[in-house]
Amino acid sequence: MRILRCAAAIVAVVALTGSVATSAAAVPGADRSTVHQAMRELVAAGATGVQIRIHDEAGDWTGSAGVAERDRTEGVPTDGRFRVGSITKTFVATVVLQLVAEGRLQLDDPVHRHLPEFGLDPRITVRMILQHTSGLRTHTTEPKPDGTFEPGLIDDVERTYLPADMVRFVAAKPLKFEPGTNWAYSNTNYLLAGLLIERLTGTPYAWQVYLRIVAPLGMWRTELPGAGREILGPHAHGYMDFPDDDATLVDVTRLNPSFVGASGEIISTTQDLDVFLAALQGGRLLPPALAAAMRDFRPVESIASYGLGLSQFAFRPDCVAQGHNGRMPGYTSQMYGTADGRARVTISVTEGALDPLSGAFHASVARLLFTALCGPVGSGMPTAGTWWPIG
Repeated sequence: MRILRCAAAIVAVVALTGSVATSAAAVPGADRSTVHQAMRELVAAGATGVQIRIHDEAGDWTGSAGVAERDRTEGVPTDGRFRVGSITKTFVATVVLQLVAEGRLQLDDPVHRHLPEFGLDPRITVRMILQHTSGLRTHTTEPKPDGTFEPGLIDDVERTYLPADMVRFVAAKPLKFEPGTNWAYSNTNYLLAGLLIERLTGTPYAWQVYLRIVAPLGMWRTELPGAGREILGPHAHGYMDFPDDDATLVDVTRLNPSFVGASGEIISTTQDLDVFLAALQGGRLLPPALAAAMRDFRPVESIASYGLGLSQFAFRPDCVAQGHNGRMPGYTSQMYGTADGRARVTISVTEGALDPLSGAFHASVARLLFTALCGPVGSGMPTAGTWWPIG
């Protein structure tokens, strides 16, 4: 297994057409042709594969396009496992809010009160780390306006990193802005959230996610792997193009996810994520007041806004999406439902020849998400560059 030492690619993190597979559970007569077309276009643009699950008034439906592995013919499994990336943040935020409901802390508590060892600015609150308004930088590399990246801590995704070490690295740096005065996405915020869960419960944060979410909802194909490198069971492979590598594409399916930890380590399936999103939207995981706090969205870019571990895109007045997206090397994921509960969509894209930071990639994934949630693109999809991405 070659060592991957491209920090910019970590955070940012030959077109294969394949066939489009559809689920036998699709409702007879349901028109999914526009979704089929959007999947084909994504694969034709350079993604290795894609799988999708839709729940709407027409019923439950799954589909896939492309191949599970380059240079092989097997299609992408519609029940395959994948790295969900920052969708992990929605799980972690839910657990923190459950602890608030139990009276173990308050959203406006200074994080320093519970985790004094990091010397954090005492103005940084629990709410701020969940909403990315803390001003803390990120332990992974940060994009700059000119398209280059500021150095981060992560230089080797084969290494096992400890969250406390990554937090100390960031805590020693100047804040990006005064706490609470602006918004900037930082993976380190959620490392702190994970450590906060551990300090308050005396158990690993992953255990709390299992105890409070995974087990009660029967999400048995969801895993928090820690430093485990494998994706067990059926799965599609993800690839990245490293500029300093002789190979065109590198298979990055197997890696040590400890560099993201509570900010992005979860492995799951579209079905499990749909179960989680349905429970979250249906009020099964949080009391009403804290569910409302989670949806106290702050505008961050164009039609995008961010709550507490939850993002929102107001595509159209009749199609407002709430959920989270995510990236890990080789994988891009989406988990969104309309605010009115009409539809839910979960997507995993396995990356390939198309640069996942490019506008073309964002536009192709955005087209698929918009089509699945809101209908044909001709009905008013905003330009992807004006709202993509959040995380």
